[in-house]
Amino acid sequence: MTTISAAAPARPHTATRRVAAAATVGTALESYDFYTYSYFAAFFAGPFFFAALGPAGALLASFATIGIAFVVRPIGAVVFGHLGDRIGRRSTLLITIALMGVATGMVGLLPTGDGWALFGAVAIVLLRIVQGLSLGGEWGGAVLLATEHADARRRPFFASLPQLGSPIGSVAAGGLMLTMFFGLGPEAMAAWGWRIPFLIAIPLIAVSLYLRWSIDETPVFKALASTGGRERMPVLAAIRTQPAAFGVAILVALLGIGSYSLMNTYTMGYGVATLGFDEMQLLTAATIGGLLQFAAVPFFGWLATRIGSARVVALGALGTLLIAFPVYWLLGSATFAVLVTLMVVGGILPTASWAALGGTMQELFHGRHAYSALSVAYALAAVLAGFIPYLTAELGVLTGGAWWHPGIVLAVLSALTLVGAVMAQRMRHLGDEDADAAQALTEERVAEPA
Repeated sequence: MTTISAAAPARPHTATRRVAAAATVGTALESYDFYTYSYFAAFFAGPFFFAALGPAGALLASFATIGIAFVVRPIGAVVFGHLGDRIGRRSTLLITIALMGVATGMVGLLPTGDGWALFGAVAIVLLRIVQGLSLGGEWGGAVLLATEHADARRRPFFASLPQLGSPIGSVAAGGLMLTMFFGLGPEAMAAWGWRIPFLIAIPLIAVSLYLRWSIDETPVFKALASTGGRERMPVLAAIRTQPAAFGVAILVALLGIGSYSLMNTYTMGYGVATLGFDEMQLLTAATIGGLLQFAAVPFFGWLATRIGSARVVALGALGTLLIAFPVYWLLGSATFAVLVTLMVVGGILPTASWAALGGTMQELFHGRHAYSALSVAYALAAVLAGFIPYLTAELGVLTGGAWWHPGIVLAVLSALTLVGAVMAQRMRHLGDEDADAAQALTEERVAEPA
């Protein structure tokens, strides 16, 4: 296997930064879209498009449109994973970001009023399907774009940068929505203000497309294309040749994705309904934890360059396992200051597993089907994690609302991811081997005399 020479010239920092920005912008727009639409569904979608179903039915229908995107996400992972391994990472990410941005912007252009309710309901469902399909192909491609351009030493760090998209998008969407509610008032928001967060996606498309258009295809895909190494059916090839890696990848992803659903969805409602906290207290604590991710994600990405991505995932999982029950025990009698501390600690430890997730998964799979493998494994983990709030609520009913029932769910997620991380550490780093060989080949060609 060809390896990178120690004397190989370093890749330009400006190019690497641009690649990192191009990879991160899509996941940020994905998160921005999710939270913007979630707020829209909670406040406006029901009265605008589903009022004929009655108040309760309208609310359920509006929330169901959120779930549609998650249901079709694995389909998008298969479709765009195939394209990413056949036509290239860069080309596929141009398609996914365009679909995502256009669909989000078009929500802001939908007509409202009694005469448009049926049209709006159908359009919302179709646009959510488009968004869900594009989401399925975004994350895996972003991780590969960042890692396959980076050298071996910095690869784990750049794999963590797409994970910044989640706090960037959530803080941007939440901050904009709060500002508009306070600045415009409820009546203006209902009349026209709700459109602005969606329409902002349109200029964001232009920035995103420019960043991705201005970078080169990754060395790994170039090598595959030049040597005829592309798979005809990469999804099937990945499952057939690396089934164990698929299972490990899903386990590795569970805590990073599932803990967010548990802490920021279920625990919010549980904290208000059962523990008696004020909604604004919980939102403030969660926002503080989200802001800290801006520092925590790069830090854990840097740590992964020192000890390895899988070890960072394992440390986050082990730490979360140890605090799973104490956090929920202390929440029952916490002051606001303790609440903030618990939400921060309970968020930072899973963030370690979240930050190093991309690097760990990228290492597991051969480059010839890596886009498909990463996308499908991540999508399946996301679908499983989507049921976490429901399963936790059911467990709460079965246990009579015992304080420890959310701790069980968090501990199980942590234990599964810990097992996955240990197994990932013992597997060959096939993705790194392919990336190293492709970069070495590229550098040899550049060094050849004209």
